[in-house]
Amino acid sequence: MSLPRTPSFRLVGKRALVTGASSGIGQACAVALAEAGAHVVCAARGRDRLDETVTQMQAEGWSAEALVLDIADLDAMSAALQGQRFDVVVNSAGLARHGPALATTPQDFDAVMAVNLRAAYFLSAAAAKAMAGTGGSIIHISSQMGHVGGIDRAVYCASKHGLEGMIKAMAVEWGPQQIRINSICPTFIRTPLTVQTFDNPERAAWVQEKIKLGRIGEVEDIMGAVLYLASDAAALITGTSLLIDGGWTAD
Repeated sequence: MSLPRTPSFRLVGKRALVTGASSGIGQACAVALAEAGAHVVCAARGRDRLDETVTQMQAEGWSAEALVLDIADLDAMSAALQGQRFDVVVNSAGLARHGPALATTPQDFDAVMAVNLRAAYFLSAAAAKAMAGTGGSIIHISSQMGHVGGIDRAVYCASKHGLEGMIKAMAVEWGPQQIRINSICPTFIRTPLTVQTFDNPERAAWVQEKIKLGRIGEVEDIMGAVLYLASDAAALITGTSLLIDGGWTAD
């Protein structure tokens, strides 16, 4: 009798693309994959913070390169990814324009959907085309708001609920090609994008009360999850969401 062996979490020899990689959750995802041995193409719209991130990663001895890219520009995204194949694609680019539903403008609606859903859709399709025949893992940084509602978050919730449905349909379609597609759904994570929420005492108290573990999330809370879904340890996982919400959606 031979004992089973734990599948590897290592990503040596793998190529990964991470969008939104210049800060926050995206940066943490890029670090997690690079630390596990992957060559990581770090993509973001702004060059300065992106170059700083890649320089620091390379100083750690990890393999990384920068790609200035706005994934909402579909033509630019198509051109940048032409001829490139990735074993792992992590989409952490996102946009939020929070406010009352009755105050939402068509411009706000279109801007959020263009990044959170439209770009995510066509990035997934481009990645899957290149993965055909060999398989791979596509991971979207979604949100707990893809499973519940939230104050002043009608547009954001609509985009993330749509993303969750898209992932399920693509998992069904691409499963026979061994292409896995999943989401990570964090609660409120301390990043530059969430400063406005935490600076509002009323909103900060609402967040703290809803998180059953009693603390705000940190980017480190996401790193193990993205590594897991990218690795062979998650070889039978597709079309699902990994909620990292401190129990927010438990009730």
